[in-house]
Amino acid sequence: MAGQIITIGRQCGSGGHTIGEQVAKILGVPFYDRELIEMTAQESGFGKEFVEEQGEHRNSSMLYNLVKNLSYSRTMPSGNSEYLQDEIFFVQRKIITELAEKEPCVIVGRCADSILKETGNSLNIYIHAGKAFKARHLMERNHVSYDEAVREMEQLDKRRASHYKYYTDQVWGLAENYHLCLDSSLIGIEKCVSVICDIYQSINAGNRG
Repeated sequence: MAGQIITIGRQCGSGGHTIGEQVAKILGVPFYDRELIEMTAQESGFGKEFVEEQGEHRNSSMLYNLVKNLSYSRTMPSGNSEYLQDEIFFVQRKIITELAEKEPCVIVGRCADSILKETGNSLNIYIHAGKAFKARHLMERNHVSYDEAVREMEQLDKRRASHYKYYTDQVWGLAENYHLCLDSSLIGIEKCVSVICDIYQSINAGNRG
C-alpha cells in the first residue's frame, strides 16, 4: 500500500530526528533511527560504535576510510571482506526492507527512501533548515560554540551526501528524490510534524477507500 512507511532524510541540526519521533508517536507506529544501529550490530556482529560511525556516513577519502577501518580492526570478527562499510549497508538494507514489510513505521536516514523506492509503499520526506537555525540547535544540544556547530554540521552533511551518492547514485537532498521537502526553520518543528501526519493520513485514507 502506497505511503505506509515514512522515511525521513534530514540535514544535521534540522530537527529531523525529533520530527520523525513525534510523527511516529502521533500515528502510533514504530520509530527507527538509532534503533537501527543496535539491530545492525546484532545481525552483523560488528560493534555498535563501528556501525554508528560507518552506517550512514561515508568519507570520500580512501585514506580516511582505510584508517577508520583499521582503527576498528581489533573488534571486527575474522573473515570479513575488505569493504566493511559495504557489509554494514547490506545488513541495514535487509533490516529496513524487512521492517517495511512487517508494518507501518517511520525510518530516519540510512538511504531508506531509495531502498524502499521500488516497493511503492513509502512516503519520502526531506527536512532541511537555515544555517543559523541548525547551528543554534547543535549549540544547545552539544554545548558547543557557533563555529564548532557549523563545522560539525557541514562535515556530517558532506559525509551523509557522499554515503547517499555512493549507495544510491542519487543526489542527497534533491527535491525530485522525495515526495515532500520541508524547511523546519521556516515553518517550525510542530508544523512539520502536522503536515507529515496530515499527508500520511490522507494518503492512507484514500488507499483504504
